[in-house]
Amino acid sequence: MAATDNRTYSTGKRKTAIARVWVKPGTGVITVNNTPADQYFERETSRMVMRQSLELIEAIDQFDVMATVNGGGHSAQAEAMRHGISRALCLMDPERRSVLKRAGFLTRDARKKERKKYGQPGARKRFQYSKR
Repeated sequence: MAATDNRTYSTGKRKTAIARVWVKPGTGVITVNNTPADQYFERETSRMVMRQSLELIEAIDQFDVMATVNGGGHSAQAEAMRHGISRALCLMDPERRSVLKRAGFLTRDARKKERKKYGQPGARKRFQYSKR
């Protein structure tokens, strides 16, 4: 998380998705993996989740966002971007922290898929017990 030439860098994470996010003052252009965000995220809910932190502080058209995301699915990538954008906005102006923290955008959602255990078909599922 560092600021270089009026751009602020931050990392956002969710499940196995990682978003590297650069935020700078601009006109509201959001680019994901060198693709416009509206083309990259097909689902409207993913687009909405990604923009939530900017909409909360009412700055949707004041910042340009450039992000590279990998891992996970589109939903987790959108949430990772929200996390990264929120962290970058806090670095730019620490007074925004309380609003974003209250909304829960600065907390890394630690829920991941539980690993499969040996001798079992899944994480919790057991093979059927046979008495005879």
